[in-house]
Amino acid sequence: MIMDVIEIQKIIPHRYPFLLLDRVTEIKENEYLVGFKNITIGDNIFQGHFPGHPIYPGVMILEGMAQAGGILAFKSMGNMTEEEAANKVVYFMSIDKAKFRNPVKPGDRLEYRLKVIKNKGAIWMLDGKAYVDDVLVSEAELKAMIVDK
Repeated sequence: MIMDVIEIQKIIPHRYPFLLLDRVTEIKENEYLVGFKNITIGDNIFQGHFPGHPIYPGVMILEGMAQAGGILAFKSMGNMTEEEAANKVVYFMSIDKAKFRNPVKPGDRLEYRLKVIKNKGAIWMLDGKAYVDDVLVSEAELKAMIVDK
């Protein structure tokens, strides 16, 4: 299953400039998701982080990871209609064991790989990893809950 940015926006409420997932390239409900964001010098964040030495912020990598995790959780909750999904939101409860291993720069394709560690009702524990050219750049354990808006 492939989801473009239009399909992604039907599931999560984020919009430019805070929608940090361009495409989902693989998804297996209740198991894993692979998606990416293309990092470009045109991203507003580079005006201030850092002029003359553009580095994509770690907190933005974690947010993109969280958005990908939200898609995985929503898609794993059975046959939820677009209307039902529109009335729900993912709240992240914790981010643990976050590590940043290599800088991410304009021109990189930041690939998110999320795996379900555990699911109990509306609570999801996810293993998140981010890669550039198959090199691990960041990782974290994410805990989220899907709630009514």
